Amino acid sequence: MSIEKTEVTTLAQAARNAARELANCTRAQKDEALNLMAKEIIEGSNEIILANEIDVSNAVDAKIDSAIIDRLTLNESRIQALADGLTEIAKLNDPVGEVIREFNVASGLRITQRRVPFGVVAVIYEARPNVTVDTAGLTLKSGNCALLRGSASAINTNTKLVEIMRVALANSRVPEDAIQLVSAKSHNSVTELLMARGLIDVVIPRGGSALIEKVVTESKVPVIETGVGNCHVYIDKSADFPKAIAIAVNSKVQRVSVCNAAETILIHSEIAAQFVPKLLEAFAREGVTIHGDDSMIAYAQAAGINFELATDSDWADEYYSLDIAARVVSDLDEALSHIQKWSTGHTEAIVATDEKAISRFTSELDSAVVMVNASTRFTDGSEFGFGAEIGISTQKLHARGPMGLQELTTSSYVVVGDGHTRH
Repeated sequence: MSIEKTEVTTLAQAARNAARELANCTRAQKDEALNLMAKEIIEGSNEIILANEIDVSNAVDAKIDSAIIDRLTLNESRIQALADGLTEIAKLNDPVGEVIREFNVASGLRITQRRVPFGVVAVIYEARPNVTVDTAGLTLKSGNCALLRGSASAINTNTKLVEIMRVALANSRVPEDAIQLVSAKSHNSVTELLMARGLIDVVIPRGGSALIEKVVTESKVPVIETGVGNCHVYIDKSADFPKAIAIAVNSKVQRVSVCNAAETILIHSEIAAQFVPKLLEAFAREGVTIHGDDSMIAYAQAAGINFELATDSDWADEYYSLDIAARVVSDLDEALSHIQKWSTGHTEAIVATDEKAISRFTSELDSAVVMVNASTRFTDGSEFGFGAEIGISTQKLHARGPMGLQELTTSSYVVVGDGHTRH
């Protein structure tokens, strides 16, 4: 048996044992642990930053993409946000034990369907140490034990964060093994997690398309698929121009390295002559490069904006940079057809005042989230009031969209009789 398999099996078995204890913890016990975790993270911020600086320095030396380095980097304000996320999760209702439905049947049995934890959740993710804390908090509050497998590029940061959170758990009334870090020194540990059916209840991948594809295709453990975000903004002919420009720019530039940033903008042809120059001027001020088709060339040249002729890869790409694909569409039907062809099913936005156009856009598109007159950047667990998120699911079973506490539970039926036997 390999070292990685021994480690993964040992950690998974410890998590399985802890899950039974955690399932019986009260909300008060879990909230106490979450608040202790937040306190320890703030008090350990200097240690976290020092560990993070090593990872960031290594990433710079390795010439890793700047968008990934941005996701990797922690500073005092981001560490404060991590702690605040934990305290917000503590304030949320505990989903465990919530009654979904309750009814009697003709035989006299009383049947109750209630929420219960999955048990052991493995999360495999890339260079985002915020996922380490968000996942730990959400899994704990929902009664699940977490096996965290971050990337090697964040190994020092993740090790320090988990060490600090486990110190908090050791001083709480929940099991310390509710949060465990799986070694990132070898890719074999990912394979071992995917093979640990019976010890791990569900695997959740968070990262690029290659990671997600590997997990989905190779895992013997059930997977909740989080998807990449090729997000679209469609500007309808009925749009309010100032609102449309603000939404388009915010969707693209507010933070380019995240999955809910817009990657394509579509403009109705009837407003193109008046609207596109204003939009390109706004993008130019932010340093955005347009990847457009023939419909955009003249507008881009007139605006003096950086322009590249779009290929199929541009319509499919998740840029993670100040780049956006753009084209003029003849009408709403063409916009819908374009999105249906290229979308990853994450988030699409329409800017419009025409209720018929809004109704068609929200009904005909098959995406996890559809925004109406709002930035794609709002597809986020914290913005949805979930405290944080464990990922944004683009599949249809068992969860879809930002995944909070309820999405980290399944259900169980409790059937109560009085000596009932079936004839």
